[in-house]
Amino acid sequence: MDGVSVKSALVAAGYAQAEELDELMGKAREQGVDLGDHLLAKGRLSESDLGRLHADFYGYGFLDHIDPDWIDAELVRSFPIHYLKRFKVIPLKDGKGRRFVAMGRPSSLDVVNDMALVLNTSGLTPVFSPMEAVLGAVNKVFGEMEENLEAIEVLEGADVNSLGMFDDEKIEDLLDDTSEAPFIKLVNMILSQAVRANASDVHIEPYKDVLRVRFRLDGVLYDKHSIAKRFHAALVSRIKIMAKLDIAEKRLPQDGRIALTLGSRQVDLRVSCLPTTFGERVVMRLLEKDTRILSLSELGLNEQNLERLHRLVNVSHGIILVTGPTGSGKTTSLYAVLNHINSPDKNIMTIEDPVEYQLDGIGQIQVNAKTGLTFASGLRSILRQDPDVVLIGEIRDYETAEIAIQAALTGHLVFSTLHTNDAPSAVTRLIDMGVEPFLLSSVLRAVVAQRLVRRLCPVCREEYVPSERQLAMEFGGFGDEFRNGTAWRAAGCEACMGTGYRGRMALYEVMEPSEAVRAMMLNTADSNQIRKRVKGEGMETLVQNGCSKAKAGLTTLAEVLRVANE
Repeated sequence: MDGVSVKSALVAAGYAQAEELDELMGKAREQGVDLGDHLLAKGRLSESDLGRLHADFYGYGFLDHIDPDWIDAELVRSFPIHYLKRFKVIPLKDGKGRRFVAMGRPSSLDVVNDMALVLNTSGLTPVFSPMEAVLGAVNKVFGEMEENLEAIEVLEGADVNSLGMFDDEKIEDLLDDTSEAPFIKLVNMILSQAVRANASDVHIEPYKDVLRVRFRLDGVLYDKHSIAKRFHAALVSRIKIMAKLDIAEKRLPQDGRIALTLGSRQVDLRVSCLPTTFGERVVMRLLEKDTRILSLSELGLNEQNLERLHRLVNVSHGIILVTGPTGSGKTTSLYAVLNHINSPDKNIMTIEDPVEYQLDGIGQIQVNAKTGLTFASGLRSILRQDPDVVLIGEIRDYETAEIAIQAALTGHLVFSTLHTNDAPSAVTRLIDMGVEPFLLSSVLRAVVAQRLVRRLCPVCREEYVPSERQLAMEFGGFGDEFRNGTAWRAAGCEACMGTGYRGRMALYEVMEPSEAVRAMMLNTADSNQIRKRVKGEGMETLVQNGCSKAKAGLTTLAEVLRVANE
């Protein structure tokens, strides 16, 4: 589209005024981009708007979305993925056998004839489509290819020294990987599988005669591959190269990071190498960059606890703690809280180890022990930044606890985490650290304990009537809750990889100290006494919360008892 035509089309469509277009076109030229892309970046146009403008101008059809039935995988794989992504095109075939080329940009018109030659056809009709729809369809085809186990097969009987694990060529997108080096292919295959399976961790574990690869899915480890032990050192070296670690150091633990892209998904991997009896063990934690921060209402709190939390997070000062073991979703809950209270009139600052997700409008600090930036020292500096709300990633010692308590006393709202089994135990844990009971009782607003349980797969879950024997043997004292009713159990299907579960959900107990509980804190009562009191006041425990969710068919009681047994 030439400049005059662009102006006419944009004005006619009502996307801009004629008098401002010259300025917009000038800025687009300065940035070296097309006017349409400039308006797209400014939010003046959507991809669909731009596609329709191009379609109208060139006289071609427009597809607002790409019908999955039109995607012929064999047809698409006639072209390399990097070719399709570079030109933002994908060949399609409709139900009548007609062939099309969906294009994200008009510059792609230049390659339509080339694509027709490759496909040996003259009937290849161009159509426009939003760029994300085109690239999403391309990624879907190549991302759903049958997993390439050739890499593992090639390893058998091969010479370790000839497998090319030291090729340090950077792969921007795992789907673009064209390397012929088996170890590079193997590592990329393992990481691709982990990302597609939504694994939270990948374990590379050496044993006496075998190297085992396991994925953690929904909190549970599953075996994925077994590889000959003789390839262990080379496989670990490849991962170390990707994480920019010292491949010669095998006696000390090392930590690093890997940034990966798989199609449209961007993933950060935290890599930990640890020497063991049979060699270095590697664990990689996967953190997806584009993961959406949940809202408070999506956390899974019941109506009473949700109302209570809405009220608590809007107080002006005090301390609110979230407790639970590692991997129980504490950070997710706290990010949801910060996202809820984030507004232009609040100065919110965090100190974390590590910063897992970026939050717009919030100052986030990463702990760095090597430079002396600890939770305690960082927190002191944060308090000089005039914050309204402070998030401390974890209270690990008396020094951090003391500063957090003082911050809450001086008019700040403080959020933090502790590693305790339940909400009442947080009180005794802080007092054991050395916090004065009278200070804690005056600033503690609430303690939220949580666990993550696997969610029943909605496709294959089964409803059944438990027998008396099952109620007695399997329901852990909650048999009466399910007597004369139905329960749910996991079955297993393709959608959930045969596990019977898909995704996870949180169980919560929220303890808001009453005056009686504060008096018990002053008298340094133990956690069992406090727990008995808050239960008598009506606090729903983790297991009780899980039981209600099991009765609703969201999970199973066996799963609840596995993670939150009292």
